[in-house]
Parts: sequence; structure tokens; C-alpha cells
Amino acid sequence: MLEKLRVIFTIPELRKKILITLILLGVYRIGYHITLPVVDQTEIASNAADGVLGGLIQRVSVFSASNLQQATIFGLGIMPYISASIIFQILGSFVPTIQNLKKEGQAGMKKINDYTRYLTVVLCLLQSAVYVFAYLDNSSLIADAFNSGTEANPQLSFGWSITSIMMMTCGATFLMWLGEQIDEYGIGNGISLLIMAGILAAMPAALSDLFSNSEFTLKGLGGDVGVETMILLACVFVAVVVGVVFITIGQRRIPTQSAKHVRGRRVFGGTRQYLPLRVNQGGVMPIIFASSLLMVPGIIFSYLETLAPADGLMGNIMAGLSQAFQPGSGFLYNMMYVGMIYFFCYFWTAITFNPKEMADNLKEYGSFIQGYRPGKRTADYLEKVMVRITYVGAAFLSVVAIVPTLVASWLNVDMQLASFYGGTGLLIGVSVAFDLVQKIDSHLVMTSHKGLLES
Repeated sequence: MLEKLRVIFTIPELRKKILITLILLGVYRIGYHITLPVVDQTEIASNAADGVLGGLIQRVSVFSASNLQQATIFGLGIMPYISASIIFQILGSFVPTIQNLKKEGQAGMKKINDYTRYLTVVLCLLQSAVYVFAYLDNSSLIADAFNSGTEANPQLSFGWSITSIMMMTCGATFLMWLGEQIDEYGIGNGISLLIMAGILAAMPAALSDLFSNSEFTLKGLGGDVGVETMILLACVFVAVVVGVVFITIGQRRIPTQSAKHVRGRRVFGGTRQYLPLRVNQGGVMPIIFASSLLMVPGIIFSYLETLAPADGLMGNIMAGLSQAFQPGSGFLYNMMYVGMIYFFCYFWTAITFNPKEMADNLKEYGSFIQGYRPGKRTADYLEKVMVRITYVGAAFLSVVAIVPTLVASWLNVDMQLASFYGGTGLLIGVSVAFDLVQKIDSHLVMTSHKGLLES
């Protein structure tokens, strides 16, 4: 393995791509810690997770490469870009204008990407405004130099509120640009790498909190964190990692037969091959999409709760709805989470997998699936198989998604820790890392070197 790692840096093109990726990720980590000028850095650490929206802030930070807890210039992360991508992918299924742009090839996709960027800026403005006016304003996080109110009732002036909104919008737009630069000049998916970098950076702190709040004695399960809980958490960690790798590389191989061609006295073709179909065609994107969209109702209802009278009927309704959309709040949230994961798994598969095109390619190259006529019958068979294996992949993603809730409730550990070491955060980290290794492996194979995944 060490020899293979050495070979990676002996290939100039691959070495350049890796260095560019590391430099851009380093830029992201630097901006990750640059706070807004209007916040009091001495108060932000103790009060960042408090307040009406504080329950959702940590959850948002995991999936969006953001740092809302510290009110930084990268506070929004890349969640606005993800949301804009979801919107255009959904619109592309039934809006004729966007469908026509997709058919135009590279030029059409360039226009769609431009529209996605414009929508990202709009979402950045809206989300940063909600964060500043609903969470940051009228809080103890405001620095004394920027406080236009009193000590008992701090208030951020309108001018500095607009400045904070613009800074957060520019930060999120810059992150989007960083991700695109990684896609073009680096290696791996830029957006996914930013998310993975945020998750990996937060994992040591979560592990440190676990050790500091636990005792190395037998405490039993469900109470104080003891040896049994830590052992069980380690087992869950290993099980999720093995499951993620297994489902990521899992394939349904459909046997194909190529037609025989006689040229002179030689016979060509007639070989038996396999058509690999990925079990988890959508990868990590369905669970990111589902998590991002489920955050929106919680943020909206939490904000409406602050506007409604606390003791009134409307206030109680908003409080109940806000609590219902909190991560790990109960049966309703988990069922909606699972339903959205299934929806996005099939939706993403429908976008990325075209059985008709695959059937036409098989027909063009003289290959066929035994028992099925080339053309429509082959396409129908491929679609049928893909629907079945997608159900299995979605079921696995659903299990991984609700693992943090079960771990947090049964083992009495923090929800944030459970998300990192036994659920979605771990799924994203392992999946993105495995995808990165595969891309490095393909570069090695193209340059006549043994890949990282070869024994």
C-alpha cells in the first residue's frame, strides 16, 4: 500500500490534481473559522447552540459544510447550492423549457448550471436573512461595538444586518465556486468533498466529548455512558462502514451475449459478458437531499414560533410543528425521512439511468440479453431490474438514516455524536472517500499502474 501511495505522487497530472484539491480544501477550512465582525467571539461558543433555531444549527452544519454555530462567513455552507440543484432537477422532469435545454447537450447544461448559480444567490439571500433576523439579531451574540440597543435588549442595526447578510451570501457563493474549481482542476466531486471535510473535521471533537463525558466502568445501557456503550458504539461504527462499502460496490450483473461475426475464416464475438447495475445508483445524494429539505420546515416553524404569542393557540401549534420536525424527534419525522429517501433514490435513478439508451447501445454493439428481444423489451427488463435493486439500496439508506435516532435514544448519547459515528455523517464520509479512491484508482490504471483497489 505504501508503494502505491508513493506511485500516486510520481504521476505529475495526478499529483497536481491532489495538491490543488488539498489547497482549495485548506482555503475552505480557513474561511470556516472567520466569524462575522458583528458577533462577540467570547459569547458565541457558549450561546451558539441556544435559542429557537439552535436545535437545528448543528444538524445543518453536518450536511452543508457550514459553521452556523460560530456565525462565520461560510455559515450557510453549500446548502443553498444543493437546494438550487434539487429544484432544477425536479423542474427538469416536467418543465419543457428545461427539458429542451438538457437535449441541447453541453450548451444546454451550461445554461442550466448558470440558472442554478443565480437561484443559489437568491436562496443565499433568503437563508442568510432568516439567520440574521431570526437568530443573530436581538441575541447576546452581538458585539458591544455593533449593539444599537441596550445591554438587556441587544439589537443589530439595519445597516449591519444587511452587511452580515451580504457577507454570508458572498461566502456561500465563494464555496460554490470552490466546489466547481475542485471539479474542474482537482480530483473528486467538489461539493461532496467540502461536506466530507466538514464532517471529518468535527469528528475528533465529537469523539473527545464522548470520552470526556464517559466513565471506563460498567454502567449498563441507556444510562450513563460506560464501557458497554462505547463498545456498542464501536460495533455500530464498524457495521455501518462495512455496510456502506458493501452497498457502494454492490452490483447486479446481468449476463449479456455478443453476436458472432464471421470474417473470412475467423469468428469474432460470441463472448459472454456482464452488464453491471449499481445497487445504490444514487450514491449519497438522496440522503443529502432528504436531510436538506427536511431542515426547511423545522427552520420555518421555529421562526414562526417566535412571532406567535407563547401562550396562544397559534404559538402552541407552531411549537408542536417545530418540535415534530426536529431531527430524531419521533416516529413522524423518521417516517417522513424514510419516505423522502425512497423518493430521491428513485428520482435520482430516473435521472442518471436511461434503460432505453442502454438497450440501444447494446443493440448497436451487437450484444443482447438472453431471452429478451433487443430494443423495447430489453429496455423494459433493465428498468424492471433497476426498480427492484433501487428498492434495496433505498432500504439500506433508510436504515442508516434512522440509526442515529435509535443510537441516541437507546444508548443515551448526544444526537450529534450519533450522527457522526453511527449514521448519516458516517455514510457521507465513507461514500465520498470511497468515490475519491475509485477516481484515483482510475488515474493509476490509465497510466499503466496498479490501482489502489487491486490486491
